[in-house]
Amino acid sequence: MRTHLLKSSFARAALSGHPNASLSPSLAHGWISELSYSEAQPGLTQLLLLPLLQQLGTQSRWQLWLTPPQKISRSWLKASGLPLDKMMQITNQPKAGTVEAMVKALQTGNYSVVLGWFPYDISENERRQLEEAASVGQALGLIMRPQSGCSLLDGQKNRLKIHSTLYH
Repeated sequence: MRTHLLKSSFARAALSGHPNASLSPSLAHGWISELSYSEAQPGLTQLLLLPLLQQLGTQSRWQLWLTPPQKISRSWLKASGLPLDKMMQITNQPKAGTVEAMVKALQTGNYSVVLGWFPYDISENERRQLEEAASVGQALGLIMRPQSGCSLLDGQKNRLKIHSTLYH
């Protein structure tokens, strides 16, 4: 079974013993993470993402979702226990506009988390801009990217995997 992939500067820091590598409610130091997910298995993404978003929802700051063209279901958000009164969604950002929008939103400090959906790998320069903005705003930036061109029969790739005992 193919599992979700998590690539992040936070994970690199945690593996290297970085002193700021723990998740704190205040996000004293912002960071950027990338979650590569399978559109065929949305339940796994929910298992990874919802607890984090619920925890961040306890903060006084907002959550911003820069989403693909489809709008997120309000009933799903309500059932997920996410704070509807502290969420904003902006749909259908152009390719370059999503990075720019994320940078601006992260820098403000108004958001505990900014999620952006990208159908492509971002460049090192874009990642650096996002990391700097997250640090300034002490926020978490989540780059959501669907696995493209992968089938469940392709086999394992050389990537960091998060395994769940619920499925093994």
